[in-house]
Amino acid sequence: MTFLDRAKAGLRQAAIRGGLEAVALTGLWRLYPAAAGRGVIFTLHHVRPAETKAHDPNALLSVTPQFLDLAIDAALECGLTPVALEELPTLLADPAERRRFVSFTLDDGYRDNAEHAAPVFRRHGVPYTIFITKGFVERTRSMWWETAEELTGKAEMIEFDFGAGLEIVPTRNAAQKWDAFARIARFVHSGDEDAAVEQVDRVARSNGVDPIGITERLVMNAAELKALAQDPLAHFGAHTLTHVALARVDDERLRAEIIGSVDAVEAYVGKRPTTFAYPYGFPAAAGKREFRVLKEQGLFGVTTQPGVLGCRTLERPTAIPRVSLNGLYQKKRYVKALISGIPF
Repeated sequence: MTFLDRAKAGLRQAAIRGGLEAVALTGLWRLYPAAAGRGVIFTLHHVRPAETKAHDPNALLSVTPQFLDLAIDAALECGLTPVALEELPTLLADPAERRRFVSFTLDDGYRDNAEHAAPVFRRHGVPYTIFITKGFVERTRSMWWETAEELTGKAEMIEFDFGAGLEIVPTRNAAQKWDAFARIARFVHSGDEDAAVEQVDRVARSNGVDPIGITERLVMNAAELKALAQDPLAHFGAHTLTHVALARVDDERLRAEIIGSVDAVEAYVGKRPTTFAYPYGFPAAAGKREFRVLKEQGLFGVTTQPGVLGCRTLERPTAIPRVSLNGLYQKKRYVKALISGIPF
């Protein structure tokens, strides 16, 4: 990531914040109420107390319990009815149903979902869905973005082969650490993801960072999932075996990742899931082929492509949009702006 790239990223964040402020402060939703559609599905990852980090490239993936509380309040104040994700297909298909809905989803099965998010949901009586990746639960797959954050934050330089031979990548100051993290992310997303993750893990271990140890520290294990499943508000969906971008694997592996993860979630929580979240969820990671295979399995599939629920949502039940509750924009008025649908 060059200086220009960092500047562009900063400008983009400022533009998003400015847009949310404009919607929130001008009350544009009053002029365009139809933009809100039938409601919204929210995406979260970490829910944990605020931390002060000098190097935090994954900050967008983490919100505080206090913000989650405000987000639920915002949804209720906007007249949305909280429902479990798995209920949405039936509710949206009912011609007599006029309510607008909100569903809260959390990707990857972080332990803080049980420690910090679940109590907030229980206090409000709001259902939630956690998407589970078997490789994380079984400690057979690392979370490369968490590994890369710890690696680039700890080291003063790393040796890494981005495809043109081994090179020395400086990570002494904040800008260099951000640049190194961004290069690793592009590397993972540009080729063989399995090989890329293996290389990130290998470099991390050579610098005293334990990738599987990070997964162990952050993600719930099978026993913890079983315990959380006793909460009647807790629901669980599938999120593949290895958190790979499905659009970049062959047909055989695609089906194995989907079916195997559904089987695993059933084994963990005692109920077969009917919902599925695509890893990464953007267009380059999940497309028509993936949507088709998910449909064959009878699953309700959510992406990370932004948008509200609409009257035509069920025409593509394996490509449902979600709206991120982003750690960079933790204000109640921003949540209401997102619920309005105007930003999309």
